[in-house]
Amino acid sequence: MTLVAMKPIYNPPNPYESLHRDWLEPPPSVKLQIFEDDSRSVLSRNESPDLSFRWSVNPYRGCFHACAYCYARPSHEYLGFGAGTDFESKLVVKRDAAVLLREAFLKPSWQGELVVFSGNTDCYQPLEAAWGLTRACLEVCAEFRNPVGVITKAVLILRDLDVLRRLNDEAAVRVYFSIPFADNETARRVEPQAPSITKRLAALKALADAGIPTGVSIAPVIPGLNDDHMFQILQQAREAGARTAFYSLLRLPGSVEPVFLERMTAAFPDRIKKISHRLQEVRGGMLTNNRFFERHTGQGTYGEMIEQLFVAAKARAGFAETPEIPLPSTFRRPAPQQTSLF
Repeated sequence: MTLVAMKPIYNPPNPYESLHRDWLEPPPSVKLQIFEDDSRSVLSRNESPDLSFRWSVNPYRGCFHACAYCYARPSHEYLGFGAGTDFESKLVVKRDAAVLLREAFLKPSWQGELVVFSGNTDCYQPLEAAWGLTRACLEVCAEFRNPVGVITKAVLILRDLDVLRRLNDEAAVRVYFSIPFADNETARRVEPQAPSITKRLAALKALADAGIPTGVSIAPVIPGLNDDHMFQILQQAREAGARTAFYSLLRLPGSVEPVFLERMTAAFPDRIKKISHRLQEVRGGMLTNNRFFERHTGQGTYGEMIEQLFVAAKARAGFAETPEIPLPSTFRRPAPQQTSLF
Protein backbone atom coordinates (compact mmCIF):
# COMPACT_ATOMS: atom_id res chain seq x y z
CA MET A 1 0.00 0.00 0.00
CA THR A 2 1.48 3.33 -1.06
CA LEU A 3 0.95 6.18 1.38
CA VAL A 4 1.09 9.84 0.43
CA ALA A 5 1.97 12.88 2.50
CA MET A 6 -1.00 14.32 4.35
CA LYS A 7 -1.76 17.72 5.84
CA PRO A 8 -1.43 18.68 9.52
CA ILE A 9 -4.16 17.43 11.82
CA TYR A 10 -7.48 19.28 11.63
CA ASN A 11 -10.74 18.06 13.11
CA PRO A 12 -13.83 20.11 13.90
CA PRO A 13 -15.05 19.82 17.51
CA ASN A 14 -16.62 16.44 18.23
CA PRO A 15 -20.20 17.00 19.48
CA TYR A 16 -20.06 13.72 21.39
CA GLU A 17 -17.06 14.73 23.51
CA SER A 18 -17.25 17.05 26.50
CA LEU A 19 -13.71 18.33 25.97
CA HIS A 20 -12.24 20.16 22.99
CA ARG A 21 -8.48 20.35 22.47
CA ASP A 22 -6.65 23.21 20.78
CA TRP A 23 -3.03 22.94 19.64
CA LEU A 24 -0.71 25.43 21.36
CA GLU A 25 1.93 24.69 18.72
CA PRO A 26 1.47 23.90 15.01
CA PRO A 27 -0.41 20.58 14.76
CA PRO A 28 1.69 17.51 13.92
CA SER A 29 1.57 15.75 10.59
CA VAL A 30 -0.97 12.98 10.25
CA LYS A 31 0.22 9.41 10.71
CA LEU A 32 -1.80 6.45 9.54
CA GLN A 33 -3.09 4.31 12.42
CA ILE A 34 -5.01 1.05 12.18
CA PHE A 35 -7.46 -0.13 14.84
CA GLU A 36 -9.34 -3.42 15.08
CA ASP A 37 -13.08 -3.51 15.66
CA ASP A 38 -14.69 -6.14 17.86
CA SER A 39 -18.21 -5.69 16.49
CA ARG A 40 -20.58 -8.59 17.05
CA SER A 41 -22.47 -7.96 13.82
CA VAL A 42 -21.50 -6.73 10.37
CA LEU A 43 -24.83 -6.16 8.63
CA SER A 44 -25.93 -2.54 9.01
CA ARG A 45 -29.65 -1.88 8.75
CA ASN A 46 -30.58 1.23 6.83
CA GLU A 47 -33.58 3.06 8.27
CA SER A 48 -33.58 5.87 5.69
CA PRO A 49 -36.81 5.68 3.62
CA ASP A 50 -35.27 7.49 0.64
CA LEU A 51 -32.57 4.89 -0.05
CA SER A 52 -33.15 1.88 -2.28
CA PHE A 53 -31.48 -0.71 -0.05
CA ARG A 54 -31.98 -1.87 3.53
CA TRP A 55 -28.75 -3.74 4.32
CA SER A 56 -25.09 -2.86 3.89
CA VAL A 57 -21.69 -4.23 4.89
CA ASN A 58 -18.86 -1.89 5.83
CA PRO A 59 -15.64 -3.84 6.49
CA TYR A 60 -13.82 -0.59 7.30
CA ARG A 61 -14.56 2.56 9.27
CA GLY A 62 -12.93 5.76 8.10
CA CYS A 63 -11.59 6.08 4.55
CA PHE A 64 -8.08 6.74 3.25
CA HIS A 65 -9.43 8.42 0.11
CA ALA A 66 -9.92 11.65 2.12
CA CYS A 67 -12.75 13.06 -0.02
CA ALA A 68 -13.61 16.52 1.29
CA TYR A 69 -17.36 15.96 0.90
CA CYS A 70 -17.73 12.49 2.43
CA TYR A 71 -21.07 12.29 4.26
CA ALA A 72 -19.73 9.42 6.43
CA ARG A 73 -17.28 11.64 8.35
CA PRO A 74 -19.60 12.17 11.38
CA SER A 75 -19.76 8.40 11.93
CA HIS A 76 -16.13 8.56 13.08
CA GLU A 77 -17.14 10.84 15.92
CA TYR A 78 -19.16 8.00 17.46
CA LEU A 79 -15.82 6.22 18.00
CA GLY A 80 -14.28 9.20 19.81
CA PHE A 81 -12.32 10.30 16.74
CA GLY A 82 -12.57 13.47 14.68
CA ALA A 83 -14.42 13.94 11.39
CA GLY A 84 -11.47 15.66 9.71
CA THR A 85 -8.02 14.13 9.32
CA ASP A 86 -8.86 11.44 11.89
CA PHE A 87 -11.44 10.08 9.45
CA GLU A 88 -8.81 9.37 6.79
CA SER A 89 -5.89 8.44 9.06
CA LYS A 90 -7.37 6.53 12.03
CA LEU A 91 -8.87 3.60 10.17
CA VAL A 92 -10.80 0.76 11.75
CA VAL A 93 -10.94 -2.80 10.39
CA LYS A 94 -13.61 -5.38 11.20
CA ARG A 95 -11.35 -8.40 11.12
CA ASP A 96 -14.21 -10.89 11.68
CA ALA A 97 -16.46 -9.38 9.02
CA ALA A 98 -16.78 -12.54 6.90
CA VAL A 99 -17.43 -14.78 9.91
CA LEU A 100 -20.13 -12.42 11.17
CA LEU A 101 -21.72 -12.22 7.72
CA ARG A 102 -21.87 -16.01 7.47
CA GLU A 103 -23.52 -16.18 10.89
CA ALA A 104 -26.12 -13.62 9.78
CA PHE A 105 -26.90 -15.57 6.60
CA LEU A 106 -27.34 -18.80 8.56
CA LYS A 107 -30.06 -17.31 10.75
CA PRO A 108 -33.60 -18.36 9.72
CA SER A 109 -34.66 -14.71 9.85
CA TRP A 110 -32.39 -13.80 6.91
CA GLN A 111 -34.37 -13.94 3.67
CA GLY A 112 -31.66 -13.04 1.18
CA GLU A 113 -32.12 -9.31 0.60
CA LEU A 114 -29.71 -7.17 -1.38
CA VAL A 115 -26.50 -6.33 0.52
CA VAL A 116 -24.62 -3.20 -0.52
CA PHE A 117 -20.84 -2.79 -0.15
CA SER A 118 -20.47 -0.18 1.26
CA GLY A 119 -23.13 2.16 2.51
CA ASN A 120 -20.61 4.19 4.47
CA THR A 121 -16.93 4.07 3.43
CA ASP A 122 -15.20 2.59 0.39
CA CYS A 123 -14.91 -1.18 0.74
CA TYR A 124 -11.92 -1.20 -1.67
CA GLN A 125 -9.81 1.51 -0.06
CA PRO A 126 -6.07 0.63 0.14
CA LEU A 127 -6.41 -1.33 3.41
CA GLU A 128 -8.33 -3.99 1.49
CA ALA A 129 -5.16 -4.96 -0.39
CA ALA A 130 -3.65 -6.24 2.86
CA TRP A 131 -6.70 -7.32 4.86
CA GLY A 132 -8.94 -8.80 2.14
CA LEU A 133 -12.11 -8.35 4.22
CA THR A 134 -14.29 -7.26 1.30
CA ARG A 135 -13.21 -10.23 -0.79
CA ALA A 136 -13.90 -12.63 2.08
CA CYS A 137 -17.39 -11.17 2.52
CA LEU A 138 -18.09 -11.38 -1.21
CA GLU A 139 -17.08 -15.03 -1.14
CA VAL A 140 -19.66 -15.62 1.60
CA CYS A 141 -22.28 -13.86 -0.55
CA ALA A 142 -21.33 -16.06 -3.50
CA GLU A 143 -21.59 -19.20 -1.38
CA PHE A 144 -25.10 -18.23 -0.27
CA ARG A 145 -26.00 -16.73 -3.66
CA ASN A 146 -26.99 -13.50 -1.98
CA PRO A 147 -27.47 -10.51 -4.33
CA VAL A 148 -24.79 -7.82 -4.02
CA GLY A 149 -24.36 -4.18 -4.93
CA VAL A 150 -20.95 -2.47 -4.81
CA ILE A 151 -20.13 1.25 -4.84
CA THR A 152 -16.45 2.14 -5.10
CA LYS A 153 -13.82 4.50 -6.45
CA ALA A 154 -11.07 1.90 -6.30
CA VAL A 155 -9.33 -0.04 -9.05
CA LEU A 156 -8.55 -2.79 -6.53
CA ILE A 157 -11.97 -4.27 -7.29
CA LEU A 158 -10.43 -5.85 -10.40
CA ARG A 159 -8.55 -8.25 -8.12
CA ASP A 160 -11.90 -9.84 -7.26
CA LEU A 161 -13.16 -10.29 -10.80
CA ASP A 162 -13.40 -14.05 -10.26
CA VAL A 163 -15.76 -13.66 -7.29
CA LEU A 164 -17.82 -11.02 -9.12
CA ARG A 165 -18.17 -13.38 -12.09
CA ARG A 166 -19.38 -16.13 -9.79
CA LEU A 167 -21.91 -13.78 -8.22
CA ASN A 168 -23.08 -12.69 -11.66
CA ASP A 169 -23.43 -16.29 -12.86
CA GLU A 170 -25.03 -17.82 -9.76
CA ALA A 171 -26.67 -14.89 -7.98
CA ALA A 172 -26.92 -11.20 -8.90
CA VAL A 173 -24.43 -8.33 -8.72
CA ARG A 174 -24.17 -4.72 -9.81
CA VAL A 175 -21.10 -2.48 -9.49
CA TYR A 176 -21.23 1.31 -9.46
CA PHE A 177 -18.17 3.48 -9.84
CA SER A 178 -18.32 6.83 -8.08
CA ILE A 179 -17.14 9.37 -10.67
CA PRO A 180 -18.19 12.90 -9.69
CA PHE A 181 -15.65 14.76 -11.85
CA ALA A 182 -14.77 14.73 -15.52
CA ASP A 183 -11.05 15.45 -15.12
CA ASN A 184 -8.24 14.21 -12.93
CA GLU A 185 -7.07 17.64 -11.80
CA THR A 186 -10.37 18.66 -10.21
CA ALA A 187 -10.81 15.23 -8.67
CA ARG A 188 -7.36 15.31 -7.09
CA ARG A 189 -8.14 18.58 -5.31
CA VAL A 190 -11.34 17.21 -3.78
CA GLU A 191 -10.50 13.49 -3.50
CA PRO A 192 -6.74 13.70 -2.85
CA GLN A 193 -6.04 10.03 -2.15
CA ALA A 194 -8.58 8.30 -4.39
CA PRO A 195 -7.67 6.69 -7.73
CA SER A 196 -7.73 9.00 -10.73
CA ILE A 197 -10.80 9.36 -12.92
CA THR A 198 -8.84 7.79 -15.77
CA LYS A 199 -8.16 4.67 -13.69
CA ARG A 200 -11.77 4.44 -12.51
CA LEU A 201 -13.05 4.51 -16.08
CA ALA A 202 -10.51 1.87 -17.10
CA ALA A 203 -11.62 -0.37 -14.23
CA LEU A 204 -15.28 0.17 -15.12
CA LYS A 205 -14.51 -0.90 -18.70
CA ALA A 206 -12.63 -4.00 -17.54
CA LEU A 207 -15.61 -5.12 -15.44
CA ALA A 208 -18.10 -4.34 -18.19
CA ASP A 209 -16.00 -6.24 -20.74
CA ALA A 210 -16.05 -9.20 -18.35
CA GLY A 211 -19.85 -9.14 -18.34
CA ILE A 212 -20.35 -7.59 -14.90
CA PRO A 213 -23.32 -5.15 -14.85
CA THR A 214 -21.85 -1.72 -14.13
CA GLY A 215 -23.13 1.79 -13.53
CA VAL A 216 -21.84 5.26 -12.74
CA SER A 217 -22.65 7.39 -9.71
CA ILE A 218 -22.21 11.15 -10.08
CA ALA A 219 -22.12 11.77 -6.36
CA PRO A 220 -21.95 14.33 -5.17
CA VAL A 221 -22.95 17.01 -7.61
CA ILE A 222 -21.43 20.20 -6.18
CA PRO A 223 -23.28 23.22 -7.60
CA GLY A 224 -20.84 25.73 -8.99
CA LEU A 225 -18.07 23.16 -9.38
CA ASN A 226 -19.01 19.99 -11.23
CA ASP A 227 -22.64 20.40 -12.31
CA ASP A 228 -21.37 21.16 -15.80
CA HIS A 229 -19.31 17.92 -15.83
CA MET A 230 -22.38 15.68 -16.12
CA PHE A 231 -22.46 15.01 -19.83
CA GLN A 232 -18.74 14.31 -20.13
CA ILE A 233 -18.85 11.91 -17.16
CA LEU A 234 -21.90 10.09 -18.52
CA GLN A 235 -20.50 9.93 -22.04
CA GLN A 236 -17.18 8.48 -20.85
CA ALA A 237 -18.89 6.01 -18.54
CA ARG A 238 -21.30 4.87 -21.24
CA GLU A 239 -18.44 4.36 -23.68
CA ALA A 240 -16.70 2.28 -21.01
CA GLY A 241 -19.76 0.04 -20.71
CA ALA A 242 -21.86 1.49 -17.88
CA ARG A 243 -25.51 0.46 -18.21
CA THR A 244 -27.10 2.72 -15.59
CA ALA A 245 -26.43 6.07 -13.94
CA PHE A 246 -27.66 8.22 -11.08
CA TYR A 247 -26.64 11.41 -9.33
CA SER A 248 -26.92 12.80 -5.81
CA LEU A 249 -26.60 16.41 -4.73
CA LEU A 250 -23.97 17.36 -2.17
CA ARG A 251 -25.12 17.25 1.44
CA LEU A 252 -23.11 18.44 4.43
CA PRO A 253 -24.46 16.79 7.59
CA GLY A 254 -22.92 17.72 10.93
CA SER A 255 -19.15 18.10 10.91
CA VAL A 256 -18.91 17.52 7.16
CA GLU A 257 -19.76 21.18 6.60
CA PRO A 258 -16.70 22.75 8.30
CA VAL A 259 -14.36 20.12 6.81
CA PHE A 260 -15.75 20.68 3.32
CA LEU A 261 -15.62 24.46 3.52
CA GLU A 262 -12.08 24.50 4.94
CA ARG A 263 -10.73 22.19 2.25
CA MET A 264 -12.63 23.71 -0.65
CA THR A 265 -11.50 27.19 0.36
CA ALA A 266 -7.91 25.98 0.21
CA ALA A 267 -8.39 24.11 -3.07
CA PHE A 268 -10.62 26.63 -4.89
CA PRO A 269 -10.12 30.07 -3.30
CA ASP A 270 -11.48 31.76 -6.42
CA ARG A 271 -14.65 29.60 -6.56
CA ILE A 272 -15.64 28.98 -2.95
CA LYS A 273 -18.05 31.94 -2.85
CA LYS A 274 -19.78 30.72 -5.99
CA ILE A 275 -20.01 27.18 -4.63
CA SER A 276 -21.47 28.40 -1.31
CA HIS A 277 -23.94 30.68 -3.08
CA ARG A 278 -25.10 27.92 -5.43
CA LEU A 279 -25.53 25.51 -2.51
CA GLN A 280 -27.68 28.02 -0.67
CA GLU A 281 -29.68 28.55 -3.86
CA VAL A 282 -30.62 24.86 -4.13
CA ARG A 283 -31.02 24.36 -0.37
CA GLY A 284 -33.50 27.12 0.46
CA GLY A 285 -30.88 29.51 1.81
CA MET A 286 -28.99 26.84 3.80
CA LEU A 287 -25.85 24.93 2.91
CA THR A 288 -27.49 21.57 3.48
CA ASN A 289 -30.88 19.91 3.80
CA ASN A 290 -31.10 16.67 5.75
CA ARG A 291 -34.81 16.01 5.16
CA PHE A 292 -35.62 12.63 3.67
CA PHE A 293 -36.62 12.76 -0.02
CA GLU A 294 -35.13 16.27 -0.29
CA ARG A 295 -31.50 15.78 0.72
CA HIS A 296 -30.33 14.11 -2.51
CA THR A 297 -31.85 16.63 -4.92
CA GLY A 298 -32.04 20.41 -5.11
CA GLN A 299 -34.94 22.81 -4.82
CA GLY A 300 -35.76 26.00 -6.67
CA THR A 301 -34.95 27.01 -10.22
CA TYR A 302 -31.31 25.98 -10.07
CA GLY A 303 -32.11 22.65 -8.45
CA GLU A 304 -34.61 21.89 -11.19
CA MET A 305 -32.02 22.88 -13.79
CA ILE A 306 -29.55 20.33 -12.39
CA GLU A 307 -32.19 17.59 -12.59
CA GLN A 308 -33.07 18.53 -16.18
CA LEU A 309 -29.39 18.70 -17.09
CA PHE A 310 -28.82 15.18 -15.76
CA VAL A 311 -31.84 13.74 -17.59
CA ALA A 312 -30.81 15.38 -20.86
CA ALA A 313 -27.15 14.40 -20.49
CA LYS A 314 -28.09 10.82 -19.65
CA ALA A 315 -30.25 10.49 -22.76
CA ARG A 316 -27.65 12.17 -24.95
CA ALA A 317 -24.94 9.81 -23.66
CA GLY A 318 -27.06 6.83 -24.68
CA PHE A 319 -28.37 5.46 -21.38
CA ALA A 320 -31.72 3.68 -21.50
CA GLU A 321 -34.74 5.67 -20.34
CA THR A 322 -36.33 2.69 -18.58
CA PRO A 323 -35.91 2.53 -14.78
CA GLU A 324 -33.33 0.17 -13.33
CA ILE A 325 -34.71 -3.30 -12.55
CA PRO A 326 -34.13 -4.41 -8.93
CA LEU A 327 -31.76 -7.34 -8.49
CA PRO A 328 -33.62 -10.66 -8.16
CA SER A 329 -33.67 -12.72 -4.97
CA THR A 330 -31.33 -15.66 -5.54
CA PHE A 331 -30.46 -16.53 -1.93
CA ARG A 332 -30.16 -20.11 -0.75
CA ARG A 333 -28.39 -21.70 2.16
CA PRO A 334 -25.86 -24.39 1.29
CA ALA A 335 -27.02 -27.88 2.16
CA PRO A 336 -25.39 -29.16 5.37
CA GLN A 337 -22.56 -31.58 4.77
CA GLN A 338 -23.25 -35.15 5.85
CA THR A 339 -20.69 -37.01 7.88
CA SER A 340 -19.89 -40.49 6.57
CA LEU A 341 -20.45 -43.41 8.99
CA PHE A 342 -17.65 -45.44 7.38
